[in-house]
Amino acid sequence: MAQPPIMVESEYDQYDAVGLAGLIAKSELGPSEPIEAAISRIESRNPRLNAVVAKCFDAARGLIAKGLPDGPLAGVPYLVKDLNTWLAGVPATNGSQAFAETTPESDGILVSRLKAAGLVILGKTNTPEFGLNICTAPKLFGPTVNPFDATLSAGGSSGGSACAVAS
Repeated sequence: MAQPPIMVESEYDQYDAVGLAGLIAKSELGPSEPIEAAISRIESRNPRLNAVVAKCFDAARGLIAKGLPDGPLAGVPYLVKDLNTWLAGVPATNGSQAFAETTPESDGILVSRLKAAGLVILGKTNTPEFGLNICTAPKLFGPTVNPFDATLSAGGSSGGSACAVAS
């Protein structure tokens, strides 16, 4: 059987999570292709935007190397907001210096359910401290900028998430 083609960024833009999952399920897309496309996008754009504050790329690649997870969204890359979201081994800061060293040993229920759906967690996105500001600019990580105009805020409390989706 021929290998599926490598996904390029312009192709990645054409699909939502359901579309990517469908391509993966039909073997029209290799399981690592959307992961690598998303990682490439984060690596190229995040230095300017500061949307992603914790990267779990090695864990995501390791998961895919072991085989596709089960679930209707198997193999689809995903970012979680760093607000009340426990991801094993990744600091759960809530955007606050007070929790910078808080690292859960196990996944919280939200992350467990996302993983059960087959999503592959690539990292965590920026949020204002405790989600309590209209701008995403915590002292811990610094500001997330609007991907269309870096002189503007990406908003809050999902500024990092919104910026990641929009870019």
